[in-house]
Amino acid sequence: MTDADVYDAIGEQGFTQLVRAFYAQVPADSILGPMYPADDLEGAEVRLRDFLIGRFGGPPRYIEQRGHPRLRMRHMPFSIDSAARDRWVTLMDRALATAQLPDAAAALLREFFHSTATFMINRPA
Repeated sequence: MTDADVYDAIGEQGFTQLVRAFYAQVPADSILGPMYPADDLEGAEVRLRDFLIGRFGGPPRYIEQRGHPRLRMRHMPFSIDSAARDRWVTLMDRALATAQLPDAAAALLREFFHSTATFMINRPA
Protein backbone atom coordinates (compact mmCIF):
# COMPACT_ATOMS: atom_id res chain seq x y z
CA MET A 1 0.00 0.00 0.00
CA THR A 2 1.18 3.51 -0.83
CA ASP A 3 0.09 6.82 0.69
CA ALA A 4 -2.20 7.38 -2.30
CA ASP A 5 -3.99 4.08 -1.59
CA VAL A 6 -5.02 4.90 1.98
CA TYR A 7 -8.18 6.80 1.02
CA ASP A 8 -9.36 3.88 -1.11
CA ALA A 9 -8.69 1.52 1.81
CA ILE A 10 -10.44 3.47 4.59
CA GLY A 11 -12.58 6.05 2.81
CA GLU A 12 -14.09 9.20 4.24
CA GLN A 13 -15.56 7.21 7.11
CA GLY A 14 -12.17 5.92 8.24
CA PHE A 15 -10.66 9.41 8.30
CA THR A 16 -13.74 10.77 10.07
CA GLN A 17 -13.51 8.09 12.76
CA LEU A 18 -9.78 8.63 13.23
CA VAL A 19 -9.96 12.40 13.53
CA ARG A 20 -13.04 12.27 15.76
CA ALA A 21 -11.25 9.82 18.08
CA PHE A 22 -8.25 12.17 18.22
CA TYR A 23 -10.23 15.33 18.98
CA ALA A 24 -12.36 13.56 21.60
CA GLN A 25 -9.20 13.42 23.71
CA VAL A 26 -7.96 16.98 23.18
CA PRO A 27 -10.17 19.11 25.47
CA ALA A 28 -9.16 17.24 28.64
CA ASP A 29 -5.47 17.06 27.75
CA SER A 30 -3.24 19.29 29.89
CA ILE A 31 -0.76 20.04 27.06
CA LEU A 32 -2.84 20.07 23.88
CA GLY A 33 -6.17 21.22 25.29
CA PRO A 34 -5.06 24.83 25.82
CA MET A 35 -3.77 25.04 22.24
CA TYR A 36 -7.22 24.43 20.77
CA PRO A 37 -9.91 27.08 21.19
CA ALA A 38 -13.01 25.32 22.57
CA ASP A 39 -15.22 27.17 20.10
CA ASP A 40 -13.21 25.88 17.11
CA LEU A 41 -12.72 22.19 17.89
CA GLU A 42 -15.25 21.26 15.24
CA GLY A 43 -13.43 23.44 12.70
CA ALA A 44 -10.08 21.93 13.67
CA GLU A 45 -11.56 18.47 13.20
CA VAL A 46 -12.85 19.31 9.72
CA ARG A 47 -9.53 20.88 8.69
CA LEU A 48 -7.45 17.90 9.86
CA ARG A 49 -9.84 15.40 8.27
CA ASP A 50 -9.87 17.24 4.95
CA PHE A 51 -6.08 17.65 4.99
CA LEU A 52 -5.54 13.93 5.64
CA ILE A 53 -8.06 12.90 3.00
CA GLY A 54 -6.29 14.96 0.36
CA ARG A 55 -2.82 13.92 1.52
CA PHE A 56 -3.70 10.23 1.32
CA GLY A 57 -5.38 9.96 -2.07
CA GLY A 58 -8.83 11.46 -1.60
CA PRO A 59 -10.46 14.63 -2.86
CA PRO A 60 -8.28 17.76 -2.39
CA ARG A 61 -10.90 19.71 -0.38
CA TYR A 62 -8.35 21.16 2.03
CA ILE A 63 -6.23 22.67 -0.74
CA GLU A 64 -9.31 23.87 -2.64
CA GLN A 65 -10.62 25.68 0.45
CA ARG A 66 -7.43 26.76 2.24
CA GLY A 67 -4.58 26.54 -0.26
CA HIS A 68 -1.23 24.89 0.40
CA PRO A 69 -1.16 23.37 3.91
CA ARG A 70 2.00 25.28 5.01
CA LEU A 71 1.94 23.22 8.19
CA ARG A 72 4.87 24.83 9.98
CA MET A 73 3.71 28.35 9.19
CA ARG A 74 0.13 27.68 10.28
CA HIS A 75 1.33 26.14 13.56
CA MET A 76 4.03 28.71 14.37
CA PRO A 77 1.77 30.64 16.79
CA PHE A 78 1.62 27.53 18.98
CA SER A 79 4.49 26.53 21.22
CA ILE A 80 5.29 23.03 20.00
CA ASP A 81 8.14 21.46 21.93
CA SER A 82 9.09 17.81 22.26
CA ALA A 83 6.54 17.30 25.07
CA ALA A 84 3.72 18.67 22.88
CA ARG A 85 4.93 16.57 19.96
CA ASP A 86 5.00 13.43 22.10
CA ARG A 87 1.54 14.10 23.52
CA TRP A 88 0.08 14.73 20.05
CA VAL A 89 1.58 11.44 18.87
CA THR A 90 0.24 9.60 21.93
CA LEU A 91 -3.29 10.88 21.35
CA MET A 92 -3.10 10.09 17.64
CA ASP A 93 -1.79 6.58 18.33
CA ARG A 94 -4.76 6.05 20.66
CA ALA A 95 -7.07 7.37 17.96
CA LEU A 96 -5.57 4.93 15.46
CA ALA A 97 -6.25 2.07 17.88
CA THR A 98 -9.81 3.28 18.44
CA ALA A 99 -10.54 3.67 14.72
CA GLN A 100 -9.44 0.07 14.01
CA LEU A 101 -8.26 0.81 10.49
CA PRO A 102 -6.69 -1.90 8.32
CA ASP A 103 -3.14 -2.63 9.49
CA ALA A 104 -1.40 -1.44 6.31
CA ALA A 105 -3.26 1.89 6.32
CA ALA A 106 -2.70 2.39 10.05
CA ALA A 107 1.03 1.73 9.66
CA LEU A 108 1.39 4.33 6.89
CA LEU A 109 -0.63 6.87 8.83
CA ARG A 110 1.36 6.22 12.02
CA GLU A 111 4.66 6.74 10.21
CA PHE A 112 3.38 9.99 8.70
CA PHE A 113 2.06 11.26 12.04
CA HIS A 114 5.27 10.50 13.90
CA SER A 115 7.55 12.13 11.33
CA THR A 116 5.30 15.13 10.72
CA ALA A 117 4.87 15.74 14.45
CA THR A 118 8.65 15.86 14.80
CA PHE A 119 8.85 18.30 11.87
CA MET A 120 6.34 20.57 13.64
CA ILE A 121 8.53 21.17 16.70
CA ASN A 122 9.20 24.90 16.77
CA ARG A 123 10.49 25.49 20.33
CA PRO A 124 13.40 24.01 22.26
CA ALA A 125 12.53 21.53 25.00
